[in-house]
Amino acid sequence: MSDQIKHECGLAMIRLLKPLEYYHQKYGTALYGLNKMNLLLQKQRNRGQDGAGLVTIKLDSTPGTRYISRRRSNSPQYLKDLFEGVFSHFNDITKEQLNDPKWLKDNKPYTGELLLGHLRYGTHGPNTIETVHPFLRQNNWITRNLVLAGNFNLTNVDELFGELLSFGQYPKEKSDTVTVLEKIGHFLDDEVQRLFSWFKPEGYSNQEINGLIAEHLDVQRLLQRASRKFDGGYVMAGLIGHGDAFVLRDPAGIRPAFYYHDDEIVVVASERPAIQTSLKIRYDQVKELTPGHALIIKKNGTVTEELCKDRLPSTPCSFERIYFSRGTDRDIYLERKKLGELLAGRIMKAINNDIENTIFSFIPNTAEVAFYGMIKGLESKLNEIKQDQIKEAAQSGALTDDKLNQILAQTIRVEKLAVKDEKLRTFIADDASRGEMVSHVYDVTYGIVKNEVDTLVLIDDSIVRGTTLRDSIVYILSTLRPKKIIIVSSAPQIRYPDCYGIDMSKLKEFVAFRALIELLEQDGKSHMLKDVYVKCKEQELLPIEQMQNQVKVLYDQYTQEQISAKISQLITPENITPDVQVIYQTIEDLHTACPNNKGDWYFSGNYPTPGGMRVVNRAFVNFMENNEGRAY
Repeated sequence: MSDQIKHECGLAMIRLLKPLEYYHQKYGTALYGLNKMNLLLQKQRNRGQDGAGLVTIKLDSTPGTRYISRRRSNSPQYLKDLFEGVFSHFNDITKEQLNDPKWLKDNKPYTGELLLGHLRYGTHGPNTIETVHPFLRQNNWITRNLVLAGNFNLTNVDELFGELLSFGQYPKEKSDTVTVLEKIGHFLDDEVQRLFSWFKPEGYSNQEINGLIAEHLDVQRLLQRASRKFDGGYVMAGLIGHGDAFVLRDPAGIRPAFYYHDDEIVVVASERPAIQTSLKIRYDQVKELTPGHALIIKKNGTVTEELCKDRLPSTPCSFERIYFSRGTDRDIYLERKKLGELLAGRIMKAINNDIENTIFSFIPNTAEVAFYGMIKGLESKLNEIKQDQIKEAAQSGALTDDKLNQILAQTIRVEKLAVKDEKLRTFIADDASRGEMVSHVYDVTYGIVKNEVDTLVLIDDSIVRGTTLRDSIVYILSTLRPKKIIIVSSAPQIRYPDCYGIDMSKLKEFVAFRALIELLEQDGKSHMLKDVYVKCKEQELLPIEQMQNQVKVLYDQYTQEQISAKISQLITPENITPDVQVIYQTIEDLHTACPNNKGDWYFSGNYPTPGGMRVVNRAFVNFMENNEGRAY
């Protein structure tokens, strides 16, 4: 993706099911859990680039001793800073102490059996240490302590915040993370109090009741009550002070969560390969957490999946496959290749089958796998052309050895054209000079393009704003003096805002939406904008379940090809010679390539929860009112 967007957070949870002595004896270190958490977060570092945090909880600690340890970092080298700080606690001890698991647990922080790590990729708000997960809700009652981290955005924070006020709470801030923490915390308090009231008349002491609460706490019931009105995409992971843990996934399965467990460890992560690599296990040993369910790990070590919210139609995010995940997952890798392969026919049509005078490449670096698939598809199309040429030559009697060799010698021209200059910094103050620097964020390979003859075809994984394409990529490619530049997107046109975890909430930032507006103005249909605005305002008065996407009617005025043609104009810099064309993936082919991840609301406007409909209408209202606020 040439345009930077802020998107997904990453999670990792570990529960050690054996005493620390077990891991020291088997793996040579009592810090086994910390080492695995470090690896899990490192392997998911693509998911969070604003900060990282870690919490550990010790089981069965002595009252008066610290059993919860937390460290967070938002430094530029956040993971390095995080784990250097954690492991620094073990630098000043003797070898004997380092090899004594009991001494470590009694005397050093971060030696707990429960570990929760988080990688933050902020969507809104400042990047401060206070916004870095995990969040901690503290209490002197061990069963009321709650640690929470998540990969989520909720569409109805206002409603949930109002509920907290109705409970009598006085939240310190209005954010989805704090709201969720306090919402779950409220029902945790309620469940603890219910159990206390149940056992107290039986004559148990308060200390005895503590243990009974820990044993009988119904985490499933707690999460069912707390999440009843959650609307959005989410994976929420929590630790409770006495030792219970959970991971809750939204009922549409929008955000990803995977886990593995055996008799010595439970591991949860946002991406399957992170677990595979960290534990050296097979693909089929890692399970996907069922949407609407919670993975619940009790203090006694039992591990179950429990239903917490009735499942909605499964709509896992398709952007996970296109862009977000690292791509080392077997399925994601093959799906990205398929996305590229399915574009081959339309590319061949765009170049009039002129393989000889076309160079194929990709925009670094996330489109590389889709590029491999595109080349595979092009080679298949070229083979069909070769077969037709051979048949035609044979029928006409012109199939000589030279002619056959000429046909067979045709190949796909693959070159590395665009190179991202990672070291280039655009810190110059004046606009003219800064614009010059921006245009050279990408560089090109010179000397391989036939001037005014060759067509350049470059694939990108997706096109969001189009600004980097216009100001840098297309501009710098034009200096090679090609006949034509074709930009291919492995994703369909991004038309609608996201509200489930990605910073794409402003319609005016989408090049597809800007193209739509220009088409409406060009064709004398601008009055439709006011009509849709009025309908969006009317929608605000309806119950959320009755809301509909009012913006769709605007896109219905034009074909995908018409909008693509306008986008081609918008991403063409001034005063360049080559023609520019954009080819987008179709939604139908997206579903063909990614059959199990049909969450396509970015492209189709078909939101999986009622809150999504409210968000898209509100985003349009914000556009019409020139309001820069978020739509959710």
